[in-house]
Amino acid sequence: MQTSSNERVRRMSVAAVHVHYVAKAERKGRTRADVDQVIRWLTGYSQDQLEALLAAKTDFETFFAEAPAMNPNRFLITGMICGHRVEQIEDPFMREIRHLDKLVDEVAKGKAMEKVLRAG
Repeated sequence: MQTSSNERVRRMSVAAVHVHYVAKAERKGRTRADVDQVIRWLTGYSQDQLEALLAAKTDFETFFAEAPAMNPNRFLITGMICGHRVEQIEDPFMREIRHLDKLVDEVAKGKAMEKVLRAG
């Protein structure tokens, strides 16, 4: 990914993208609660913390840098997203973004939450 594009993503507010994640999930019969659940699973934020970060329009760089407990099972997230294999993305920041994109994509596709959350 190009540096300028990467920088743009780092500065983008999570709230600006969250509405699109929720809309995508809702179009497929899922809920905002489902989207928030995968975000909390990935990052370790509580729902109250997530709400505060969304209200503050926190950027993605800060969002991931300050995440309380990135889930160690996130490396089990594999497959294609936006034309890239998640597990082959070298930039750690962009890999975290794609982990989140892939989780939301799986929720929207109706995958069972236990499978989305790599619970077994």
